[in-house]
Amino acid sequence: MSSIVTPQGIVHYESYGRGRPVILLHGWINSWGVWEDFMVNLAESAPYKVYALDFWGFGESAKTMRGQSPPFKVAAYGQMVDQFMEALGIQSAPVLGHSMGGTVALTVALEYPERVKKVAIVGSPINGDSLNIFLKWMGVDWMARLVWHVPVIVRTFIRIILMRDPPRVQKMVLRDVQQTSIESFFLSIGDLHHTNLEPRLSHLQVPVLGVFGEHDVIVDPKEARRLAEGVKLARVEMMPISGHFPMLDDSKHFNQTLHHFLEH
Repeated sequence: MSSIVTPQGIVHYESYGRGRPVILLHGWINSWGVWEDFMVNLAESAPYKVYALDFWGFGESAKTMRGQSPPFKVAAYGQMVDQFMEALGIQSAPVLGHSMGGTVALTVALEYPERVKKVAIVGSPINGDSLNIFLKWMGVDWMARLVWHVPVIVRTFIRIILMRDPPRVQKMVLRDVQQTSIESFFLSIGDLHHTNLEPRLSHLQVPVLGVFGEHDVIVDPKEARRLAEGVKLARVEMMPISGHFPMLDDSKHFNQTLHHFLEH
């Protein structure tokens, strides 16, 4: 278990391998663990040192923000990645993100272009309107607090939105949500809902890969078209048997796709 200290609070991360740096970002009510299998596979297949971070409010990272308003928003998480890279002496690297983490990865590329060599997003919203209606509801303060304080509702909510995913995914999310703070639970998804990067996509000057599961019911897979039309150097890979977690639903196809993107 490793961490850095930022002005806002502790950032927990895990790393694996030796070589060129790659940074992995998780999604809403997840943690670095969603990437664990992939990071081991990547580090053992090529000379990479792979870092997987926990956003503030999630996993083992800080839950309270030292007297400041909680920065559980996309732009603040982009700043967190910049601070992390600065602290570890990583000048630039490919940044890969799942779901909300992919939206953050694009934000890093837009706000801190010198930090990013390539971007890969996995089931990520370009426009927050593409989120499942249940996730949009969780961005409403009173509704999120009602759900949060009745554990059976939280478990039912997770099982509903993940009903097409294998038990392994449900178990992982149920585990990770227990390490999530109430503020990060509703503030991050509320901000994601109101984030729209589409008008800025043409400013991206690095290669971008979008991986989308054709059976994703959390983020509309049609976001792939939005990415392909908006980014000059974009490539899109549709995963025909995957839902919202292609790295777990079809790991062989996913790993091959990401390896090729990173190496070429």
